[in-house]
Amino acid sequence: MDILLWIILGGIVGWVASVIMRTGPRSNMVMDVLLGIIGAVVGGFIMTLLGQPGVTGFNLYSIIVAILGAIAVIWIGRIVYR
Repeated sequence: MDILLWIILGGIVGWVASVIMRTGPRSNMVMDVLLGIIGAVVGGFIMTLLGQPGVTGFNLYSIIVAILGAIAVIWIGRIVYR
């Protein structure tokens, strides 16, 4: 059941990040979920480097960290594909 919740959270986080970064209609739901999950990992890693806890569970802090990580992943993806 936890995996299903992480996928749902990843989808929400990926969608929010794609709206913030204005990725447009070229993005699909599978990509949003992947970006959300990868973003959570990247966000947790970045926060750990900054001396803060990473993703700590299903709470507002973790959602914000995951959104920031997904934004970073989208931003890096734009740089690579340009």
